[in-house]
Amino acid sequence: MQRLALFDLDNTLINLSEAFRVWAEEFAEEHELGLEAVDWLLALDRAGFPHREVFFTETREHFALSASVDQLWSRYRTRMPFLVRCRPEVKDGLSQLRASGWRVAIVTNGTADNQLGKIQRTGLADVVDGYALSGIEGVRKPDIGLFEVAAQRCGMSLTRGGWMVGDHPVADIGGGRAAGLRTVWIDRETWSDYDHSADHVVADVIQAMQSGRLSQ
Repeated sequence: MQRLALFDLDNTLINLSEAFRVWAEEFAEEHELGLEAVDWLLALDRAGFPHREVFFTETREHFALSASVDQLWSRYRTRMPFLVRCRPEVKDGLSQLRASGWRVAIVTNGTADNQLGKIQRTGLADVVDGYALSGIEGVRKPDIGLFEVAAQRCGMSLTRGGWMVGDHPVADIGGGRAAGLRTVWIDRETWSDYDHSADHVVADVIQAMQSGRLSQ
């Protein structure tokens, strides 16, 4: 099996949940919604509205906001790249993988401006061989097409295998397996209702990079 390692972005290489809480606090303060609004926004996010257009439709109606859904969503996309963080040890781990002969890419769903902004501002663009963004490529995980693009950016083909590391049991683990990759699931205890068939289960992406898991 070739040394190809594909990584999800949100809540895998970066802590989106932490950044989202900061955004929610800023949003509530900006619109003078009160502290209880933060809990409402966090609950809505956890309730299964990953597509922000739906999320902001619900938010606009609940708080009777004057800004349009497009305006709210656009402001969110502009702000979020400034709030997310990538731990130095994560970037070091990616650099070490590449130094030891691995080709590394990011595979992520989301709008081009938001996801590309995160990758660039966190410095992740400097420590990977490439990335495949659904907002640019026009295909979303778990469709294997996005994994194929990522492999090609690394100068490789999925036919020779590799690894997919991510936190979503369907988009990352299911999609990775459908693409012929071995998988590492980052269990953040948020998808307890989903079955998975990952080769390894870890609590943090650093664990996926260490202890030889990607070569077992």
